Amino acid sequence: MKEIVLAGFGGQGVLTAGLIISQMASFKGYNATWSPQYGSAMRGGTAMCTVKFGKEYIYHPTADTPNILLAMNRGGYDAYSNTVKPGGTIVINSDEINVEEINLRTDVNNVVVPCKQIAKENDVARSENIVMVGVVIRETEDFTYEEALNGMNDMFRKKGKEAFEESNTIALKAGWDYKK
Repeated sequence: MKEIVLAGFGGQGVLTAGLIISQMASFKGYNATWSPQYGSAMRGGTAMCTVKFGKEYIYHPTADTPNILLAMNRGGYDAYSNTVKPGGTIVINSDEINVEEINLRTDVNNVVVPCKQIAKENDVARSENIVMVGVVIRETEDFTYEEALNGMNDMFRKKGKEAFEESNTIALKAGWDYKK
């Protein structure tokens, strides 16, 4: 069973990123849950969600000791980095978190990603969250790139958002291919 926590602030696409990952898992045939939590502010307030997926039944959607944390801002890192299982992975948005100012854990894989820079370099400037989905999903080692892409595109097609398919594909691939 994989447990992922995604944390940041409203407007960063944290909840959408979690929903995409859960839909990728479901599309592949896994049992999957997505549990969003957010503050009352539309933008700028706290936003986090948990995603769980695997072949096993899922009896509750929370993730007390996740395998992976996606920290989109310092608050998300501070709140959840100590909950990641030893040997797990923390994906850090270095556009919002100065890694020189935090105590990186030595018992996890720290993946530092300049997602805004990557998105701009690939002409998908508003898709930082999709870049990070690419990184996170690669780190799970549960999907091929094609499985991830097909799951994401299926979700957006069902929502009638095919217009974003090209930019989302570029962003997902950029994240998948990013090496720290």
